[in-house]
Amino acid sequence: MAKLTYKDAGVDKDKGYKEVELIKQIVKKTHGKEVLANIGGFAGAFAPDLSGIEKPVLISGTDGVGTKIKLAMQMNKHDTVGIDCVAMCVNDIICQGARPLFFLDYIATGKLNPEKMADLVRGVSEGCLQSEAALIGGETAEMPGIYSEDDYDLAGFAVGLADKDKIITGEKLKEGDIAIGLYSSGLHSNGFSLVRASIDQANISLSDSFDDKKTIGEKLLTPTKIYAKEIKNLTEKFDIKAIANITGGGLYENVPRVLKDDLSVEFDLSNFKIDPIFTKIQQWGNIDIDEMYHTFNMGIGMVVFVDPTDEKEVLEVLGKEAKTIGKVIKGNKEISIKY
Repeated sequence: MAKLTYKDAGVDKDKGYKEVELIKQIVKKTHGKEVLANIGGFAGAFAPDLSGIEKPVLISGTDGVGTKIKLAMQMNKHDTVGIDCVAMCVNDIICQGARPLFFLDYIATGKLNPEKMADLVRGVSEGCLQSEAALIGGETAEMPGIYSEDDYDLAGFAVGLADKDKIITGEKLKEGDIAIGLYSSGLHSNGFSLVRASIDQANISLSDSFDDKKTIGEKLLTPTKIYAKEIKNLTEKFDIKAIANITGGGLYENVPRVLKDDLSVEFDLSNFKIDPIFTKIQQWGNIDIDEMYHTFNMGIGMVVFVDPTDEKEVLEVLGKEAKTIGKVIKGNKEISIKY
């Protein structure tokens, strides 16, 4: 009878050790004085600065990148989806007014490729830097028999800090409040199953040119915008009523999550300049406009609700990356959009 080793079964521990060495310096860039443990230990330790926080509350979120990863694998480009992973988690917790503290990632793959994994973590690290959060740990699992050799999945977990009395809940929303949209960087990380179906139907290649600067594949892999710094600037200066992260389901499904039962929102996007990628996807898949707005963010990555007296100043703080797109009215958590 043959003597089997773990490597014979498809798991190469030496490559795991190599990956840890490759990512150590990448991860260290995200560390400040609050991080108390080095990468490679059993757990990450973080000592938050609680100055100015009277009633500290930890706010957490977890998410993945979805089938956008399939495009990254097809293009053999793995250094951007890590940013997406961080964004999907961090953009959720900042909706409650949390300041991102730290992040952990989880990568599962069929066969460990240390360089590819380092690219993934490089993206995660960049996302953490944009979020001003520390990457304090993670896990890479080699899982032959579950994933094919070149496949992988990526998920993450973010923790933020807020003061209990300052958590943004939407309870202060009232009729007449203003909805300000923060522009997205494109598709972000939602709706990619429909995107891929549209590409297949139109017989489009990811290597085809999208514009003078990017191929279609490169355009689709544009990382999700992280709004941590913008939201931090706003919450320090204004009484923000509610914040909605516009992910899968678009405005229709995400905005009602912050509304009270007796409020609705009217959006007017008739003069909103839509990123050409959405128009292309609609054409490739012959998709109804209503389906587009029920699936994608359509250029709005985050919606911030403010008192009308703060509208002008909020727009000045946000600059050219934001626009007034709607108002709160009486209703039953209904969303209407003028295209």
